[in-house]
Amino acid sequence: MQQYLEIYRDGLLNDVVPFWLNHAADRQHGGIMTCVDRRGQVIDTDKGVWQQGRFTWLMARLYNSVEARDEWLQAALSGADFLQRHCFDPADGRMWFHVTQDGQPIRKRRYAFSEAFAAMAFGELFAATGQAEFSELAQKTFQRFLTHNTQPNGEAPKFTATRPMRSIGFPMITINVAQELRASIRLPNADQLIDAAIADIRNLHVHQSLQCVLETVGLDGEVIDHLDGRTLNPGHAIEAAWFVMNEGRHRSNSELIDLGTTMLEWMWARGWDQQHGGILYFTGLDERPVQEYWHDMKFWWPHNETIIATLMAFQLTGNPRYADWHRQVHDWSYAHFPDPEFGEWYGYLHRRGTVSQSAKGNLWKGPFHLPRMQLLCWQLLQKKQREP
Repeated sequence: MQQYLEIYRDGLLNDVVPFWLNHAADRQHGGIMTCVDRRGQVIDTDKGVWQQGRFTWLMARLYNSVEARDEWLQAALSGADFLQRHCFDPADGRMWFHVTQDGQPIRKRRYAFSEAFAAMAFGELFAATGQAEFSELAQKTFQRFLTHNTQPNGEAPKFTATRPMRSIGFPMITINVAQELRASIRLPNADQLIDAAIADIRNLHVHQSLQCVLETVGLDGEVIDHLDGRTLNPGHAIEAAWFVMNEGRHRSNSELIDLGTTMLEWMWARGWDQQHGGILYFTGLDERPVQEYWHDMKFWWPHNETIIATLMAFQLTGNPRYADWHRQVHDWSYAHFPDPEFGEWYGYLHRRGTVSQSAKGNLWKGPFHLPRMQLLCWQLLQKKQREP
């Protein structure tokens, strides 16, 4: 326990956070540069908006829960300022996905996850500063995320009505953001939003007969016997599993803990690579092959989420199987992803664990999954040590 605690704590404070602050903080335009190479040198000046919100949340969370360092607060305020000035489309209030270094818009996605991560960031900054502006921004931005997904207003859908589908992404992110805003701004309807999202996951995506958490289903939860419906994302489902477990922990609700651990068990069985170790990126519902050609690669973030989920499951249940899984995924991850020379983690490995490409950041990878894992696992272990 102590060894793991030190690995997570020291990796966060002495490696990952300094890597991003030293190399990627944009002191000219604000926020963070998201596209950096192995050494932390900028390889593209465009910025991912997801990463602006995630970085801002991380800096504010560190300030609130680790130490009130002015450097962290100033970085969070810089990120929030960039988000407010450049990342909202004044025409419809939606957020961009991709902007230039100085904030000129490049692209907007059909989904609204930029809004989800920005809402988390604004909420955490309210907790840090007490400024009502940030609480109001958090609520408005989260509502944009919810409304866009539940009441789309004229935007062309990604798919036609020929084969309507729903994804686990919306309910799982709803759970996480509502949990964050319940803690940071005391969001009034957080529990109701979480209840509805968990019900969607339980009733539509968790299939007892298949012992599987389906990524994409029909509108009533039916299996879609096509490539989209048969493609599983074990890391995504395992991330959702710990969101559910975390809610069970918050409420002392054993049924929610059981639901989360069941999701973990099913998707560990479908995602863990029995031949080479690590979590496969995509697997199939049955023996038929999946479409995505990177299906057997090992990405950083599913391993981060599985490290969290297995540790949380062990602490909540005491079941030694989860401790064994935690040890397995921790050991495989730390043997393959970290860069001992220049710091941080590689993001993309081949199936056997060799590096596929060496970038430490891009529009998708930034300072979020890894430092969140390090922070949460450090805090879980620290809390456990303090218990009588």
